[in-house]
Amino acid sequence: NSPMNLKHLFLECCSINDEGLHALAEGAAIHCEELDLGGNESITVRGLSYLSNSIRSDSCRMETLHLQGIPIGNDGMEVLALGLAGNKSVRSLYLEDLDDGITVASAGWLAFSTALCDTSSVNSTYLSNHTIHSIWDEEDREIIPRDIALYLRLNKDHPQYAARCKILMKHPHLDMEPFLHCGLKFLPLAVAWFERSKPCTTLTIYDEDPDLRRRVLEESEDAFQSRELTAMYEFIRGMPMEVMKRRKELIVAAYGDNDEIARIDERYREALEQRDRKIEQLEEEIKRLRGL
Repeated sequence: NSPMNLKHLFLECCSINDEGLHALAEGAAIHCEELDLGGNESITVRGLSYLSNSIRSDSCRMETLHLQGIPIGNDGMEVLALGLAGNKSVRSLYLEDLDDGITVASAGWLAFSTALCDTSSVNSTYLSNHTIHSIWDEEDREIIPRDIALYLRLNKDHPQYAARCKILMKHPHLDMEPFLHCGLKFLPLAVAWFERSKPCTTLTIYDEDPDLRRRVLEESEDAFQSRELTAMYEFIRGMPMEVMKRRKELIVAAYGDNDEIARIDERYREALEQRDRKIEQLEEEIKRLRGL
């Protein structure tokens, strides 16, 4: 049971079918850094689903996957996108067909785009794939939809900021309600997140013209700061609702120690005063920024 020392597995044009892929997919995903299945035209969507499940595993260590010459089509793209959505190792995926090119409709590309940047929520965007940076040969990059090409370049050029940039690009308004239960102790964490995300306003990537670069986030420093302050403002404004929920403690304490009631009430009063001071500060800063 010694570990397999197999980094590269080349099975191009070996007449592998779905059953064969089922047999090797899991082991290859765990042990191989590179797998070449190009030219195995007998592989269908069913076989690709086995491969997709394997690369979605947390134990997958595969970095390069060659699927040229396989009739992937629209359904195959959707299946592969499901696997890539949970993958953190695959960096290069080669999909181009050796003969007629892949017939991929909008649904297939949409699934791929969602794997790279799921915009359904901030958390979904954060959990998207920020690792893969190539799905086609460079000379055929015009085939790839522009949004997917953008995500791929972002993953390649700025992997440490890819998740933050995607969140800022796709969520102009950051919903703070899910964090209200954390109380005011959440504020330093939110401020720190924005501070670490500030470089996103200066990062650049290659656009459609490989000789030209453009900014990832078309947002000025003042606009970014205004967004940060607005998010903090909305969070603090939402605190009274949470404070009222916590006042249930008073009802419980009413049957016991009167001094405890006074201490709890004093904590709530101080929390509300602190909230009001922060709201005033944020309102003044937002007015200043909007007046620039």
